[in-house]
Amino acid sequence: MNLVTEKLKEVLLSVLPITLIVLILNFTITPVEKPLLLRFLIGAVFVIIGLSIFLAGVDIGITPIGNVMGSTLTKTNKVSIVIIAGLVLGFFISVAEPDLQILGAQVSFVTSGMVSKWLIVIIVSIGIAVMLALGLGRILYNIPLYKLLTIIYGIILLLSIFTSPEFLAISFDASGATTGALTVPFMLALSLGVSHLKKDSKSSEKDSFGLVAIASSGAIIAVMIMSILSKIDRITATLEIDTEVSASIIEPFIKEIPKISFEIMLALLPILIIFLIFQKIKFKLSKKSVRKILFGIFFTFIGLVIFLVGVNAGFMELGTVLGYKVASLENKTYLVVTGFALGFVTILAEPAVYVLTHQIEDVTSGYVKRKIVLFALSIGVGFAVALSMLRIMIPQIQLWHYLLPGYIISILMSYYVPKLFVGMAFDSGGVASGPMTATFILAFAQGAADAIECADVLIDGFGMISMVAMTPIIALQILGFIFKVKSIKGGVENNVG
Repeated sequence: MNLVTEKLKEVLLSVLPITLIVLILNFTITPVEKPLLLRFLIGAVFVIIGLSIFLAGVDIGITPIGNVMGSTLTKTNKVSIVIIAGLVLGFFISVAEPDLQILGAQVSFVTSGMVSKWLIVIIVSIGIAVMLALGLGRILYNIPLYKLLTIIYGIILLLSIFTSPEFLAISFDASGATTGALTVPFMLALSLGVSHLKKDSKSSEKDSFGLVAIASSGAIIAVMIMSILSKIDRITATLEIDTEVSASIIEPFIKEIPKISFEIMLALLPILIIFLIFQKIKFKLSKKSVRKILFGIFFTFIGLVIFLVGVNAGFMELGTVLGYKVASLENKTYLVVTGFALGFVTILAEPAVYVLTHQIEDVTSGYVKRKIVLFALSIGVGFAVALSMLRIMIPQIQLWHYLLPGYIISILMSYYVPKLFVGMAFDSGGVASGPMTATFILAFAQGAADAIECADVLIDGFGMISMVAMTPIIALQILGFIFKVKSIKGGVENNVG
């Protein structure tokens, strides 16, 4: 219980800022209906409790499984086994990732079923599986991350020429949605387990990051290939913004519980089954360790259910209404400023961000402080949402106008930034776009796009997650430059090299 209390203090400080911003907006420029606001406040309580329990569960259950699995796979000294395990783990973990389920459902909803939820989920999961296997292979063969990312993003830029604008937005959004609350802790632990077996500690430190970045690129490539092969040119979408808000406050929460419980059970089942099979044939952990891990998985389940019920029932509808109302104001500057503020604070409440920032601090033995990383991520995501609001307002700005130069800059920077920061930066891109972004911020963007006549809900609403996945890469690599300058001055360049 001490662990949950410790997490509770951290989470409380993270969720309070977004709650305060919504309350300030409500009492100033965009008052919302009382039931909606009350549901949001109840949702905030759910998010705080759920996230605290979830993070404790990850520490006790998910991370140890990933670590022991990574080291066990590597000890076999058979690349074929590591690759096959990567394919299987990548597919099953992605299929059940709650964030991907959310994105798939939203794509299906706004396209009136033309693109089904399960088509998106299966296609993306295949892409993730292939690239996760490639990422594990990279660690084993000591392939430099920045070189591999150059090739991967070169392929993505080439495919983007032939991809329709609608699917361009969905493909980059999918990369953010696949690296959510469940997949990130597992992938980080897996890469840590594989890389720790290296004799070179410096190489091990650098290789413990980057797997999330490589895996998430598989989602982009998979959706782009689907778009090119399916030849679906034009899909349109609208959102029905319901101005008549339901008077019931508790009912939406009760409705969400069974649906989300089933989704999370599906999400955790593959990890549980794979762990039990490996425990029987390979791990041979003590009964005490197994009990602790199973207890951690149960905590992860309870925490994720409470967190996602709070987000879906309390945050999402308010996000859409808030976006619609702010975008309807005569002064459009409010939309950009509100977008930046929401982006800046929402990242603090992302579950996977906690896992990544703690791992960064642990791996670097406290040299790279998690508070500094969090601040850099907040600035990056704030700009991502603000720029997305500009794109919604100005029809001449297209998504590729941001993404093309953004990723070119990211790749070029990777050649000059300390290599440890390259892995951290590209991992943070996927981590930043978790369930809070995939629900509250995405709903805000879609609400804004629906209010502005010249905007397209599908193209302009969905491209926002891809921006949130890109800007942290640049922000953290800039942080890497700062550390490099500091380390050269202090004569400790080897710490970050």
